[in-house]
Amino acid sequence: MAYYCLHELHLLPSEFLQLDRRERAFIIAAIEHRIEQEKKKEKGMRRKSHLK
Repeated sequence: MAYYCLHELHLLPSEFLQLDRRERAFIIAAIEHRIEQEKKKEKGMRRKSHLK
């Protein structure tokens, strides 16, 4: 999570830790959701490439 916050959100770990507990929980949930969507997209692309 820290890596993602730093590189994708440009949020330093210290800034992330200073956020309210609910804000941190929201960011973590949003990151997990995005990662899951990216995995699904990648899996779909791999399937399409195997069908060709």
